[in-house]
Order: sequence, then C-alpha cells, then structure tokens
Amino acid sequence: MTDKTRQIVDRYEFLEHSLALPEILSDAAKYSSMMKEYNSLGPVVDVIRRVTDAEGQMADAEHMMHSESDPDLRQMAEEEYYALREELVGLEEELRKMLIPKDPNDDKNVVMEIRAGTGGEEAALFAADLYRMYVMYAEAHGFRCEVAEINETELGGYKKITFLVSGNGAYSRFKFESGGHRVQRVPVTESSGRLQTSAATVAVLPEVEDVQVEINQADLQIEAMKSSGAGGQHINKTLSAIRLIHKPTGIVIECQDERSQLRNKEKALRLLRARLYEEKQRSQTDQIASERKSQVGTGDRSGKVRTYNFREGRVTDHRIGLTLYTLDAVMDGDLDTLIDALSAADMEEKLKESDKEA
Repeated sequence: MTDKTRQIVDRYEFLEHSLALPEILSDAAKYSSMMKEYNSLGPVVDVIRRVTDAEGQMADAEHMMHSESDPDLRQMAEEEYYALREELVGLEEELRKMLIPKDPNDDKNVVMEIRAGTGGEEAALFAADLYRMYVMYAEAHGFRCEVAEINETELGGYKKITFLVSGNGAYSRFKFESGGHRVQRVPVTESSGRLQTSAATVAVLPEVEDVQVEINQADLQIEAMKSSGAGGQHINKTLSAIRLIHKPTGIVIECQDERSQLRNKEKALRLLRARLYEEKQRSQTDQIASERKSQVGTGDRSGKVRTYNFREGRVTDHRIGLTLYTLDAVMDGDLDTLIDALSAADMEEKLKESDKEA
C-alpha cells in the first residue's frame, strides 16, 4: 500500500469512527458533511482493500509454487497466481482512475445558455432544437429543467435561452456541451431547397453556492419590468419580470419565466453567481493554459465542437473525431454515446497528465 492509499484508508476509518460519536451525531451539518465524504471514499477503499488482498494471495501462491513438493498442488498454486495477477492488473487500473482528482463541480446543478449564432432565423430555430434535445436528455436521466431567460423569435426560435438543470451529477453529464454547435440543413425559411450552415453557442456553467461567490448588494441594480413574448407582445400587465445589473462587471440578467417577482429575482441571482464564478474560473484557467491543455477542451464556448448534418443524418464531435449516423435519435435526446465518449477521452487525458507528474 502506498502512502497515498494508506492516507485514504486512514481517513475513511477515522470518519467511520467519528460518525458514531454523540457530538457528531448532534451536529446535523457536520454529520452530513462527514457522511458525504465517508460515502465518497467507500468505493475507493473497497478497491484498495481488494488490491491488498490480491497481493497477499499472490504472495502465498508464489510461495507454494516454489516450496510445495506435490506437483499437483504446485500447478494449482501456479494457476491461482496467474489468475490473481490478471485480476490485480484490472484492480490497479480501476484504482488508478479513482485516484484522479474529481472535478469539484461534477455533482452540481447546471446553468445552460444557448445563443443563436450566424444564420439568422435558422440559427434561432437550431438553438430551439438544441434546447429541446437537452431537455429530453435531462428528463430521461431524472434531471429537472427550469427556464430562466428566454428571447423568442416570431417563428418559435430562440435568440437566447438560459435554463437551469437540477439533479445530482448534472454538471458531469453536461459540461462537455460547451462550445460552438453547427447545423447543416435546408431551413424551413428556404424555398429553393438550398443547404445552409448555421450555428449556435452553448455555455455550461456549474451553479455555485453563496459562499463560493460573494455578491455585494450595493453592486446590484435591480429593475422590475413587465414580461414580454415574441415580437414584444406583453404576456402580462404586472411588473413580475426582473432585470438585474451587476455594476462592477456589466453583466445583465433578465428573468421573466416565473409569475412571481421574488422567484424571478432568486433565479437571476443564481445565474449571476454562476457567471461570476465562470469569470473567476476562466481567469485561473488562462494562467495555466500554456502549461496544460486538455484534448476534450476546457468548455470554451468559442470553439466549434460539433456538427449536425441533417442531409446525411450525421453528427460529428470534432474534439474526439467521433461520427455517428443516428442524428434523429441524438436530436431526441439520445446523447449518452457522445457524452460517454467525451468523458472517456477526458479521463484518458487526465491519466496521461497524472503519469507525467508521477
């Protein structure tokens, strides 16, 4: 057992003991925090112990191979030794992946923003298609979606839509969707049947807690306004919508999806925290970008990440060179093949970096 794995086991056993103490049981917040850490370490400790057991059994089998006088017992020991060695290789690889530092945002809720790019009305319709795709994927995996900001067009497209995805592990499943998404198809607005290329950008931000991003109320300008729909037509006559302006950064957020002004204000603050956190993370990422660059990418929304070709029924993720001919299923929210492949590529890149640092 290495120093690192010994420290993990020691911490796990310390937590196991502490969670039974009266002073911990009486402190709900502390108990919850320690239980969460205990549960997260459990699978890792299980693999560490299996590795240790396999190593011990291999040593015993090897001893029998060299010391046993009975040829049948030596053969049995040899077979056991090589079977254990194969099992150990798999366990060590599993442990190696488990010891890669986890993205601290993976378990968080998500703030997603889709903006129409080049392509006019067709780009806005594509943005609406992407939103539908993500909602269908989210619902299939037990996540909940709430619209926070929306700017519709007359044909039902979105110049911009911001929505929240809630559920454990949401960020881990959506984080690789950040970037430029390109569509190649014949638009409904095109009478000549000519193929057009349009684009939309997707931003995926982890929702952060108050303690992670401090917002000074004096820095906020909050305006109440009437909700409006496509073309500026008023949806209601009450001042339920909220425009929130963060004066130091110039970030402007409008929320009108809820009928309650209070609920719209709460959503606006959640979006603001996420965007301020993104700015903070981006500045940190820029400092180390020259030293480390992931194959999958850091979620920069400016880069082209995926193309959806309707004529060929094809979707291509350019970051990992993966092409699927299941476009209809993908647009109906079947994203697991793409997301799993991106997660695997990200893990492989992290393993390479870990090997370099070792």
